[in-house]
Amino acid sequence: MATLMNSSPNWLPATRLNAWPLADWMMKISRQTVASALKSLPAKLSHISETPVLDAQVLLAHATGKTRTWLLAHPETVLTETELATVKEAIAHLQQGMPLPYVLGHWEFFGLDFLVTPDTLIPRPETELLVERALHWLQAAPHRRSLADVGTGSGCIAISLAKHIPDLWVVATDLSLPALKVTQKNACRHDVQKRIDLIQCDLLPPHSNYLATRSHFDLICANLPYIPSSTLHQLPVYGREPSLALDGGTDGLDLIRRLLNIAPEWLAPGGAIFLEIEASQGAAVLSLAYDTFHQAHISLEKDLTGSDRLVCIQTIGNNGLIG
Repeated sequence: MATLMNSSPNWLPATRLNAWPLADWMMKISRQTVASALKSLPAKLSHISETPVLDAQVLLAHATGKTRTWLLAHPETVLTETELATVKEAIAHLQQGMPLPYVLGHWEFFGLDFLVTPDTLIPRPETELLVERALHWLQAAPHRRSLADVGTGSGCIAISLAKHIPDLWVVATDLSLPALKVTQKNACRHDVQKRIDLIQCDLLPPHSNYLATRSHFDLICANLPYIPSSTLHQLPVYGREPSLALDGGTDGLDLIRRLLNIAPEWLAPGGAIFLEIEASQGAAVLSLAYDTFHQAHISLEKDLTGSDRLVCIQTIGNNGLIG
């Protein structure tokens, strides 16, 4: 799974702030209320965040165990020493370049809260387009209830779809065992663990072994690494998010190309594939898709910024119809 090359996340992990006197700030706010903290914190975060007001609310919610809505409704609440210490520790991590989601240990995606660690890519809003399209496809085809999420990472795609489709059976794969352990925790967190099989493998499991006991997949979703190796070091998140989840090889298409090559063996007749891509890769991935699927409806969709983001492949069923 990979991030946008040309977009900036809401945090600035590559920017290091000159140390400001946290101890002095802590002394000044030993009787700090929610209101006064929300007023003073943004100035401290402005050097390391593009959204300091929002991040101040998020940090206080993290420290207090309350929601942002609750905090805004109870501005007079006095923060405890433990809560202030938690905020101080979080800001210290941010100053060292750690992305905010890793500091918090969780992040929201598609209306759900997911555990994240440095072993997993941080879920991005752009990937919600893939989930939206996959969800719409599944809702329109109630007889199709098997999904492969290739390169699952934190499991945000697989779990979001399983949460919204109660009878969906999912196989989630990843080469990283630490990432799969996070996926397992997230599946349990959202009570879908009984419907998700986790498999450590490169793209998809050995075909002959797995399909002996399972049918083909109706739907394959993938947000694979798509950043060219030569430009990886230019990313703000380089060295802070797992390179395994970002590096797409020489042209950024190594894994996408390999997945498309093996997909016909795995996809049920009339099945679909949804692939997230980097904004500049639309034409190249469309060409790869047409080379592999000679009779299919293949389209390219843009995200909210107007950038190419999703390649959709809808194959022809045994009845000669799409879907």
